[in-house]
Amino acid sequence: MSNDWLATLFGAAPADPAPFERALTHGSSQSGANYERLEFLGDRVLGLVMAEWLSELFPREAEGQLSKRFNALVTGAVCAAVARELGVPAHLRLGKQARDDGASDSDNVLGDVMEALIGAYYQAAGLDAARAFIRRAWGDRARREAKVPQHPKSALQEWAAANNRKPPEYRIVERSGPGHAPRFTVAVAIGALPEAQASGSSKQEAETAAARALLQALGG
Repeated sequence: MSNDWLATLFGAAPADPAPFERALTHGSSQSGANYERLEFLGDRVLGLVMAEWLSELFPREAEGQLSKRFNALVTGAVCAAVARELGVPAHLRLGKQARDDGASDSDNVLGDVMEALIGAYYQAAGLDAARAFIRRAWGDRARREAKVPQHPKSALQEWAAANNRKPPEYRIVERSGPGHAPRFTVAVAIGALPEAQASGSSKQEAETAAARALLQALGG
């Protein structure tokens, strides 16, 4: 990990780099403490900041609409995308096997590390600084959708109900990869209609992608 990179990331190099080193350390590393506790903290800080931000940006929207926006912005895939934009993969501390298995580009790992970095920065600099960092790192994502985003699984459920069909049924077709970088393939079907399949780094991600694929096939 480079102090110059941290200074670029947060605006100043931290007085104590140890928590940030821990935030970048995967459990496969032999370096001791890993990012898990900081991820737990950072997840809560991210949630608070994002809920506050969305309340400011969309003061007339109901709770249900804000929840949809919130859920679309704090997924592991979005956290991982932000981590890639910030150059996090180059600074991960991984064991050899995890690195060989592609953990440095895993949405699961990068999403967790992004939250851990938020947790470390919150501890070091406080809520105001963490808020400013999150808003800067997420950029225009919170404002990008003028229309409330509809989650693909909810949209597919609504399509089935509107067309007098059975509710969508999901099943895991395959689970592969090591524990730190799993890969799930999920199929979704509505009654006798042709099913759709998709893969993701978590069961939820794969289900979402499968629902999106089936909606596209149905013309939704």
